[in-house]
Amino acid sequence: MSLLRKLGTQLGVLVLWLVHFLPLAWIGALGSGLGAVLYRFGRGRVTRVNLALCFPDMPEDERRALGLRHFRMLGRNALELSIMVWGTEAELLRLIQVEGLEHLEGAAGRPVIALAPHFIGLNMGGIRVAHEYPGTASIYSRQKNPVLDRVFLRARTRFGNPHLVSRQEGLRSVIRVIRSGKPFYFLPDMDFGIRDAIFSPFFGVPTATITALPRLARLTGALVIPVVTRQVGEGYVVRFYPPWKDYPTGDLEADVRRMNAFIEERVLEMPDQYFWAHKRFKTRPPGEPSPYRRK
Repeated sequence: MSLLRKLGTQLGVLVLWLVHFLPLAWIGALGSGLGAVLYRFGRGRVTRVNLALCFPDMPEDERRALGLRHFRMLGRNALELSIMVWGTEAELLRLIQVEGLEHLEGAAGRPVIALAPHFIGLNMGGIRVAHEYPGTASIYSRQKNPVLDRVFLRARTRFGNPHLVSRQEGLRSVIRVIRSGKPFYFLPDMDFGIRDAIFSPFFGVPTATITALPRLARLTGALVIPVVTRQVGEGYVVRFYPPWKDYPTGDLEADVRRMNAFIEERVLEMPDQYFWAHKRFKTRPPGEPSPYRRK
């Protein structure tokens, strides 16, 4: 890591630390402005491609407006990282509310996989779940930038002494953690390549989707309890859904499709909050070009 890049990162962290002293409304306004800039000069094009694939019947100007709203919310969430890292416990508990905890409480004594799709409030939800259930486990991918890695680790480990499993540790470590009885906060809806994945429809688009959720549920006997975090007003609401019945079925394609269908339903409820900036459709069936390739 070059000295110049290190100094730039440290300056960015200093600015983020200063931001946490501001009122929530100011942080939201600054983050919204930041998001608008990122939409124009960052991954706005990726977002437009994703929205065109998933909502082909939506007029283009509506998709562009949707993409801009998404980035404004994303920018706000990025600056609210300052509260996640340096805010007080009371501030975070006011910021992040919880609904449906009875679904998790009703699974006491059973291994649990908390299916957490990639909506904007994902990390806020993870912090609150760890606060409610000390020892909650999740997968952590280390950042290449060591300064940022320390910041993100601090945010993830503020409360509840969570058990973070490195992505490099593999499936066996994850199975041990789930079998130990720790709720496992699992994020399986990104493009991790073709390994351990099948092509399953997502808004009608064949999408490389990892099969880990039904496989882990089968190997550990875990209940799958979805959890989705929404930006609401100036805060967030973490909502647990009822456990899935008769899951997994043994039909891998049907089980993966059920996960994608659940995420689709939530996307339709709040289309501006799904993580559209990710290249979700990068891995394609043989012979099919990437939709992100510039023509």
